Amino acid sequence: MAHGAHYPDTGRLPDVLPIFPLPGALLLPGGQLPLNIFEPRYLAMILDAMAAGRVIGMIQPTPVAGEAPADPDLRDAPAVYPVGCMGRIINFAETGDGRLLITLLGQARFRVAEELPLHGGYRRVRPDFSDYKDDLDDDAAVAYDRDRLVAAAARFFDARGLKADWSSIEDAPDNLLVTSLAMVCPFDLREKQALLESDGPAARAALLTDLLEMSALGMTPDPGGAAH
Repeated sequence: MAHGAHYPDTGRLPDVLPIFPLPGALLLPGGQLPLNIFEPRYLAMILDAMAAGRVIGMIQPTPVAGEAPADPDLRDAPAVYPVGCMGRIINFAETGDGRLLITLLGQARFRVAEELPLHGGYRRVRPDFSDYKDDLDDDAAVAYDRDRLVAAAARFFDARGLKADWSSIEDAPDNLLVTSLAMVCPFDLREKQALLESDGPAARAALLTDLLEMSALGMTPDPGGAAH
């Protein structure tokens, strides 16, 4: 089943998916990602998506040596990682200055099978969801060391001088806790991609715990080697 409320246009896996390459923006199944849309090509993408299933793909550009990509337009058409996450638009608002404010609800990860020609200035791919069909099960339980994860998050937030609503964190269901912490913590691009590509929620929870613990100690995590 698709995450969130079920409507006639939800739960379907598209053959063509518009993509939004945005470094540092991690969307996971079941997570919510607010976006401020202002570029003409992405305004066109969102308006087209609203008329066709309300889905887009979030994906990160691959880093280039010597470049710290803080903006997706540092390069005109950057290469992207092979795995992204499809999100459904669950909130949509127009502003008085031409921007669109949307919220995406993560549905399922996908692998880029093929990139298609531009449409309306934005990029599109043929997504392959075959490796990630389990992402659509929004009732799946995840087993992990919750106490260790919460303790690691507390040390990480304290070391970074970050504030958190700990009552909400402690009350969050297991799946939502892992997803929310993975999405909001200020990890670097490679670490976020490793969290996205983790082999299921339990592996993601283990990697997230390792990243939090190592970062709190001032160590440089190795996302490729931290997974259990």
